[in-house]
Amino acid sequence: MNNLGLIPTERIVERLRYENPWWVNKQIPSLYSSMAKRLYFDIFYPYVLEKNIRRAVVLMGPRRVGKTVMLFHSIQQLIQEDTNPQRIFFIGIDNPIYIHLSLEDILTLCKKSLALDHLNGYYVFFDEIQYLKDWERHLKILVDTYPETKFIVSGSAAAALKWHSTESGAGRFTDFLLPPLTFQEYIHLKNLNHLIYKGEIKYGEKQLPYYLTHDIKTLNKEFVHYLNFGGYPEVFLSENIQSDMGRYIKSDIVDKVLLRDLPSLCGIRDVQELNRFFTYIAYNTGNEFSYENMSKESGIQKDTLKKYLEYLEAAFLIKVLNKVDVNAKRLKRITSFKVYLTNPSLRTALFSPISETDSEMGNMVETAVLSQWMHSEKLDLTYARWKEGRQEGEVDLVLVDDKKYKPLWGVEIKWSNRYFEKPNELKSLIQFCEANSFQNALVTSIDQIGAKEIGILSFSFLPASVYCYNIGDITLKSKT
Repeated sequence: MNNLGLIPTERIVERLRYENPWWVNKQIPSLYSSMAKRLYFDIFYPYVLEKNIRRAVVLMGPRRVGKTVMLFHSIQQLIQEDTNPQRIFFIGIDNPIYIHLSLEDILTLCKKSLALDHLNGYYVFFDEIQYLKDWERHLKILVDTYPETKFIVSGSAAAALKWHSTESGAGRFTDFLLPPLTFQEYIHLKNLNHLIYKGEIKYGEKQLPYYLTHDIKTLNKEFVHYLNFGGYPEVFLSENIQSDMGRYIKSDIVDKVLLRDLPSLCGIRDVQELNRFFTYIAYNTGNEFSYENMSKESGIQKDTLKKYLEYLEAAFLIKVLNKVDVNAKRLKRITSFKVYLTNPSLRTALFSPISETDSEMGNMVETAVLSQWMHSEKLDLTYARWKEGRQEGEVDLVLVDDKKYKPLWGVEIKWSNRYFEKPNELKSLIQFCEANSFQNALVTSIDQIGAKEIGILSFSFLPASVYCYNIGDITLKSKT
């Protein structure tokens, strides 16, 4: 019997053997080997191999973005590179069979399964680690106790992972954030790379290397499909799931995070209120909110609202964007801000798919742009909004140099060709450029591309789908 006498040790050992079929047949389950690798795999895998620094790798991210698949693909790669398959352990912590065991207990049973006396040079994968109480303390002890063993863990209830790994795992953990599927990865996984070619765009006086498309009509069709279904690898690869996405995503992502993970990890009492609040935000993704209005419309007290926003952001369900003024100066009091879903497909799951002529397209495109930037945590992205006398304006996306407190660029995100024909109507962007001595800015369109001059200003127009593809590529390269 094991230490708590609840489940016979033999049963747990059987489970471990079942979860690690490569001990016998040198192969991961076909379910995973048949799936294409995400582009992020090439960035993640070196962390698995890293032996010089004694650290566990903590793979974090929203539910259903492919973390478990990434772990199995890592195991597959290790085996292909001639790692002894019996030196690789995988344990799914969410299985109730492990509920009363510590990580140390589980490792002892792994050793017993293969009659081992040490774990030097072994790789140990713990999936869904958040289901183990005080996991970060247990993991830190393992990293210290087994200096010659590599530990790789994944988890979805990111609120716990984010806070706990930074507090308790200082110097012992390396965090890796896996974002929702980017549009670039979507095109890659659907084998549509023939739609894309390496070209150049005019940005002011410069010609910048940029990925462009041979067929904007087809790319836009895929882009709308991506907005609706593309953030989750399993969803866009399965028409069955797409036809019943509400049930699949809602039960598997929203309900588990909102009704189970977050309440248990953050001590939230009124789960229905949190659920209602999230639905309200999801419907209004990309809109500006204030605590005042939010409180009035939702009937939830301001302090509770702040907590909810914190939790939802830590769980990678939303991204809060703070506001700057026309000169990109931060406002002393944060009274209003924008909230975006981290994945546009979440809105489809909760409500219904949109078409490219729907009024919600503007906000969904903005949401998609933000979700492409999600891996670039170090970038200080904001939006600008100001009111000076009779003049007021807004620029959708502004990158601020957080050391000099100066804007580096501004982007106006539109799902419209109107401004390509009438660029002088972009009064807010013109004012923003003049206030910051910018001569160039980027504006998205539906399918128009080219540069337009307004006095000394030059606006580069790009289809929103092309812009999203390139952000995905830029953030991926910044990681390599």
